[in-house]
Amino acid sequence: MKVLVTGGSGFIGSHLIPKLAELGHEVYSLERYVTGRYVLGARIATVFGDLRDSFTIRKLVREIQPDVVIHLASISPVAYSYDRPQEVFEVNALGTINLAEACLREVPHFRHFLFAGTSEEYGNQTEFPVEEDAELRPNSPYSVSKVAADKYLHYMRDAYDYPVTVLRPFNTYGRKDNVHFVVERTITQMLQEKTVKLGDPTPMRDFMYIDDHVDAYLTCLDNEKAKGEVFNFCTGRGVSIKELTDLIAKLIGFEGEISWATIPARPLDIQKLVGSYEKAKRVLGWKPAYMLEEGLRKTIDFWRNKLSA
Repeated sequence: MKVLVTGGSGFIGSHLIPKLAELGHEVYSLERYVTGRYVLGARIATVFGDLRDSFTIRKLVREIQPDVVIHLASISPVAYSYDRPQEVFEVNALGTINLAEACLREVPHFRHFLFAGTSEEYGNQTEFPVEEDAELRPNSPYSVSKVAADKYLHYMRDAYDYPVTVLRPFNTYGRKDNVHFVVERTITQMLQEKTVKLGDPTPMRDFMYIDDHVDAYLTCLDNEKAKGEVFNFCTGRGVSIKELTDLIAKLIGFEGEISWATIPARPLDIQKLVGSYEKAKRVLGWKPAYMLEEGLRKTIDFWRNKLSA
């Protein structure tokens, strides 16, 4: 199949694209010039365009004629969205509309649009684990932009029988080049025997290892059971940031100082976000392969080797 991936040079895309190529798909990676991170490899073609430019996106889609689009691209740092809400909304919401409409209008044989939603769409809930039919309560410019895109894709599904799947993955870790997220920040600071500087220790999250996240997309890819549906992808296990930090310290053997409240708090933060993957298990046969301890060990081993090198 011809698969167009947006955000291919990002965290998820850089892990997903090699898997797609290994499976024999003809992969196109849509990039912006400004990223400075390009996807290279056999069976992978890089094309350039800005999702906000509807004319360019429509032209690219017309030329490529993808069977499937995996739409990962977004401006995802929540903290950044508070300072640049217009830019975040333009990329995440309007960019999604431009891409989805281009596939609808320009590709007669179009088969599947996989959209990277987010657990942040749920906001603060009162019943756990959170299921897909929970009321969406976005509480940041980032999550508002994702809900807007999500709702538009549902409209397209209902109006045109558009073959869309919305994936709502929960907090994913296992990054190999970014230490600005809590798991990687904690691991690298502990391995370097630095004072670990973190924010609020009390929020509870459901942490999923990168390989399970990638497997979620591969499971949904051109899967008739997935089309028209929304799925959570998570582990169903919640741990507080304090519990997570204690576990990482135990696995590393870190006995140094941990300094809390050194990172500014968000205007509105989600105190607890734990999901249910029962629908994905029932409909798709998907379940996480990595429990938290195993995923953390793999992430620690990677960063230990990288830092020692």
